[in-house]
Amino acid sequence: MTVMASASMLASVHAEVMGCLVEPDRVADVGSQSIGVLERLMVERGDQVVSGQVLARLSAQVERASVSVAEARSEADAELRQAIAAAELAQRKLQRAKDLLKQEFVSDQAVDQADAEYRVAEQRVSQARESQKVAQREYRLSAAQLGQRDVRSPFDGIVIERYRTEGERIEREPVVRVARIDPLRVEAIVPASQFGSIAMGQVATIRTDLPNFNALSAKVVLVDRVIDPASNSFRVRLTLPNPDNRIPSGLRCRVDFASSLPPAAPSAPTQPGAVTPTKAPLSAKPPKALQTPAAVTPPPRVQQAVAPQTAPDQARPVSPLSTRLATASQAPERMLVKQYLTSKEPRLSMSSQLSVPRLSSLDTDRPLLSLR
Repeated sequence: MTVMASASMLASVHAEVMGCLVEPDRVADVGSQSIGVLERLMVERGDQVVSGQVLARLSAQVERASVSVAEARSEADAELRQAIAAAELAQRKLQRAKDLLKQEFVSDQAVDQADAEYRVAEQRVSQARESQKVAQREYRLSAAQLGQRDVRSPFDGIVIERYRTEGERIEREPVVRVARIDPLRVEAIVPASQFGSIAMGQVATIRTDLPNFNALSAKVVLVDRVIDPASNSFRVRLTLPNPDNRIPSGLRCRVDFASSLPPAAPSAPTQPGAVTPTKAPLSAKPPKALQTPAAVTPPPRVQQAVAPQTAPDQARPVSPLSTRLATASQAPERMLVKQYLTSKEPRLSMSSQLSVPRLSSLDTDRPLLSLR
């Protein structure tokens, strides 16, 4: 029974429906990296785009010309072929000089000169190759500068806003806004009292006002670890799958985390004839054996007043206070203290008007707190 009560209490806490907002997963204001005049805008609001797709293009006549020149330089290999041919000729001259030196037809100086010419020819070949590599890098640089004149989509999504049109000058301002709505992002504000009860990966139910999307399932992907002291709340982010972009973004919704509660533990089966123990409610009175007024220690006079009579046949006058204390033995300890303080209050308030008799004038057989 205790497990069921705690489970119902936890369910009532989690069943609280909180407001949320369905937003795009990512939103980007896309612009150009360079300054120029917008030559062409290729998309309209509502168009679906993919990552890397060209959305707009700036005027780039100069950049295109630079790319053409760099491409021609990178492909020119005449200088390299000339250097290779000169190196081959120098190598053959060196070989002939060595053969003539063996036959003693030339001197050593002629061989050294042929060897130097061959080494110079080899360096010219290396220089031509390096020049060709530099030309290729310049071509890639010009192509990159030309690519900066194009405005491309950073991710798959949909165009939700168009800021510019053809012919306008762009100075690093955004041209279009692109949003990714598959999946969607749900932002919820949760009271601080529920901190610790929501975990990563937990599944929640998202409800909207649209009839076709009344109940949706979302998964918790982010739980803030810092509580906002102003609103005494924290934020929770959920991801909502949106295949084919069917669910629109910007909806106000309600999130319910009760669907992620674990099922209640089943109670142990009872055998036939077994007595199932039940827990008494809090308002029930405890057994009489436990209701002893000894828990509250009254003053000595009160103890004497509520002491059991030794002679049942002896008639003694009973004061109202002793009657109350005897009756209060059937009530809880809290009621006993309350009655005792209540009975003392009128006597304290009237102490200035009543005269307290001396002990010698009181009857020893009567209770000390009895009133005449």
